[in-house]
Amino acid sequence: MVRIITDSAADFEPHELKENNIYCVPMQISFNDVEYKENENLSKEQFYELLEKCDCFPKTSQPAPHDFEVLLKEFMKNNDECIIITVSSSLSGTYQNASLVKDILAYENCYIVDSLNAAAGERLLTDYAIKLRNDGKSAKEIFGELEILKTKIKLYACLDTLEYLHRGGRLSKTAYTVGMIANIKPVIHILKDGTIKVSSKAMSIRGGINSISKKLCACTPDKKYPIYVLYSNNRKNGDLLADALRKSGFDVPDKNIINIGATIGSHIGSNACGVACISKD
Repeated sequence: MVRIITDSAADFEPHELKENNIYCVPMQISFNDVEYKENENLSKEQFYELLEKCDCFPKTSQPAPHDFEVLLKEFMKNNDECIIITVSSSLSGTYQNASLVKDILAYENCYIVDSLNAAAGERLLTDYAIKLRNDGKSAKEIFGELEILKTKIKLYACLDTLEYLHRGGRLSKTAYTVGMIANIKPVIHILKDGTIKVSSKAMSIRGGINSISKKLCACTPDKKYPIYVLYSNNRKNGDLLADALRKSGFDVPDKNIINIGATIGSHIGSNACGVACISKD
């Protein structure tokens, strides 16, 4: 049997993990030195409630090697194959920890995919892994196809504030100050090497939504794969973006509008919205 593991940065809900027979290692989130494990003792709703109430900046850390070790030992005992899909190695040490445990256990039938993405970008790869597993593909075959597919992921998002990028060390104080004075809403995207770049700037969330819609039209999404709309805490912004994409001819069912979890939410804050797809390019 092929077992599939992802991490909580892929933003699956607990019931989705169960329904799709996949495993999730949790990211660790801390507020004022109080540690939580995403999806275990910290839901998305609880995270954003803490984010709004706490005057501190949340800190995130990758899953402990032990979290991978417990699962991999069980799979090896059952002679299962395994595919692991992680958040971008440019954003987290999750890929490195998974690789370390695989090497220590000498688990030959375990294949690890660095998604070079996050949130719904990582989720798109996991979705496809589930499909391939259900079609009877081996872990090695799934790994090969995901390595190709991950180069075609496009993810764009408009942030409501620059505060979290600045406090997380991803934006200089000068750029932060200028941006806050001008009330800039940055539109970011994830590059092919898994790093984040500001691709444009808007003066409002609606302006950012318009920019994202144009970028999606330009990249030509592959209709064989779903389009996901993302939002952080504020569903209204997700619905506004979904409606804009539908007016441009894209199919975005309500079930594909998903709330961003604590791992990425810690770095972008509330009121962000975005889109992830697989491009034909």
